[in-house]
Amino acid sequence: RLLRAGDGWLALALPRGHDVALAAAWLGLDAEPDPDDPWPAVAAAVRGRPVVALAADAAVLGLAAAAVGECTDGRLARAEPHGPAAPCTDLGGVVVADLSALWAGPLCADLLGRAGASVRKVESVQRPDGARGGDPAFYALLNTGKDEVSVDLATPAGREALRDVLAGADVVIESSRPRALRHLGIDATALLAGTGRTRVWCSITGHGRDAAREHRVGFGDDAAVAGGLVAIDDGGLPVFCADAAADPATGLVAAAAVVDRLAAGGRWLVDVALARTAACLAGGPGGPRAAALGVGHPVAPPRARRPRGAG
Repeated sequence: RLLRAGDGWLALALPRGHDVALAAAWLGLDAEPDPDDPWPAVAAAVRGRPVVALAADAAVLGLAAAAVGECTDGRLARAEPHGPAAPCTDLGGVVVADLSALWAGPLCADLLGRAGASVRKVESVQRPDGARGGDPAFYALLNTGKDEVSVDLATPAGREALRDVLAGADVVIESSRPRALRHLGIDATALLAGTGRTRVWCSITGHGRDAAREHRVGFGDDAAVAGGLVAIDDGGLPVFCADAAADPATGLVAAAAVVDRLAAGGRWLVDVALARTAACLAGGPGGPRAAALGVGHPVAPPRARRPRGAG
C-alpha cells in the first residue's frame, strides 16, 4: 500500500507471514492488527508520523518500507573490479549459477540463458523460490530451461554442495541481503579475488550493498516508490504506476551489466538495486530525464511469450 504519513507518503509491503506482527512492534500498537486485513490499523497509525523516521524504523525491523523519492541515485549498476580475466563475448559455454528468487534475478538469468549461457537454478530446501507459490505460468516463464539444484543449507553437506556449484560457475546471480550469504560462509569478494572460475558476481537487492543500506528489505513496489517511480491520479495523489515495475526493469539492467562486464574482461562484483533502477527511470540524478507519469497516457497491451526449452 501507499500510505499517507505526516509529511509525505510511505510504501509498505507485508507479504510474509510474520510481517503483521513486526508492523505492530514498529508502530507501537497495543494489539496486533487483523492478519486478514491489517491495513486500516496500520494506515491510522502511520498518519501524522514523519515519513523518513517511519522508513528508517521499519528497516531496522526488516519490514519493506520506503518513502516516496527517498533514493535519488540513478546509477543503474555499480561494478567493482576484483582481478584479471580474459574477455568473453560469446555466452556459449558460460555457466550461470542463479541463486535468486521471485522476479528480477530469475529474469536476468533467463535472459542470459536465451543468449546462450547454461543456467543452474539453486534453491534452498527450507526456502525455495517464493514464485513457486504463485502463478505456475509466471514461474515457468522465468525458469523453464534451467537445470534445478536443491540444497539443504541447514547441513554441512548442503553448504558444501552450494560451494561446489559456485566454484563451477562463471557468473553468480543472487538476490539475498549480503549478511545471509556471509552467514553461510560465502564471501563474494573472496571468491572473485581467487583463481577460480567466477568472473561476475551480480548482487540484486532492494536498496544496494553499501553498509548504510545492505540490511534493508525491498520488493518491487516499495523499491519503485523509493526511486520516485510513481504515477499521479486525477486528485494529485501518488499511486503505483505499475505492478512491481522495478523488478523486470532491474532484471534487464542486471543482464546487460553481466554481459558488459564479461565482454570487458576481469572479475567484477556488480551491485544492482531496484530502488536505483527506479530512480533512473523516474529521471533521478545519473539517469535520463523521464516525462511526468500521469493518468490517461496510452499504454501498450501486454504480450505473452512462451517459456523456452523443456520443463
